[in-house]
Amino acid sequence: MKERMISTYSMWNLFRNCRKAFAWRYLNQLVPLEHDRNLTLGSLIHKGLEHWHRTRELGATLELLDRALIHRTHDPDQHRDWQLARAMLQGYAARYPQEDFTILALEKTFQGKIINPSTGAASRSFTLAGKVDGLVRLGGEFFLLEHKTASVIDSSYLEKLWTDFQIILYSYYLEQSLDLPIAGVIYNILVKARLQQGPGETEAEFEARRVELLAKSKTGITTAKRKVAETNEAFQERLAAKYADPSMFHRETIYLSRDQFTTLRTELWELTQAYLDARRRGVWYQNTSYCFHYGRPCPYFAICRSGGSSNVIENLYERRAPHEELQDGLATENVPIF
Repeated sequence: MKERMISTYSMWNLFRNCRKAFAWRYLNQLVPLEHDRNLTLGSLIHKGLEHWHRTRELGATLELLDRALIHRTHDPDQHRDWQLARAMLQGYAARYPQEDFTILALEKTFQGKIINPSTGAASRSFTLAGKVDGLVRLGGEFFLLEHKTASVIDSSYLEKLWTDFQIILYSYYLEQSLDLPIAGVIYNILVKARLQQGPGETEAEFEARRVELLAKSKTGITTAKRKVAETNEAFQERLAAKYADPSMFHRETIYLSRDQFTTLRTELWELTQAYLDARRRGVWYQNTSYCFHYGRPCPYFAICRSGGSSNVIENLYERRAPHEELQDGLATENVPIF
């Protein structure tokens, strides 16, 4: 290679999980036309939190949501995301009106060399780039600030955080990039409420329910009335009450060890060598245990199931350049943080 390829956590994580899915995304540059709603909401909350921490202006942060979801009046998915995101960010602002930490940087990008742990030489094929949600100082120590949205926060969820390959990777490279000792990570977790806005009843649904109630009535009459749809205002009140509960937000601090950084360097180097070998042989194995990871199909399951059908690709996928998480690239990597 004449130039080193920019690689990211997302790229290497997908390569670890399934090389076939990796090939569809990073070699064929395919992404599904249908977006995962969980990822859409998570991205929206990330943008809202960045704006809130940067400005501490709740009104402007909520306006950001309005601009991001301009089709919410007729798009049910956007409407649900808008309702939930507004309530989450309003509750968050009330839960953390003041912070214990000092924010040094938000959406900070970095880029660094991938080193052969045996020789100390830099890879001639790859560099590693990424972007962290935040860098903060707390009690004289430096931490990454990592935003998470979760359906539930329990002991099982919290125990898994220490295995987070992404955070170890980001901590190591940000430490190298800024020459600052990163002590650990502060996970900033927001729970996604399961409340649903009441849809009301159609005439047909009400009539069916009324007939059923009449059949059970000993008097042959019923006072049942048609259920009307819950208003946006009423649903927002229910969501606000839910997010007034402090348990809907959680901060978890995890300290990192130098041993984790040593293991990371070795694993990352091994991944680069495995990639180069797979590319040389043109073999990208499918990991079938990843096809239904987290209880839902892999984004590339439809292609694999069809044997790489061009019709499936043309109708269900589009081509987009990789590393979208970097957005504007590494233009800000050398901007001072102090």
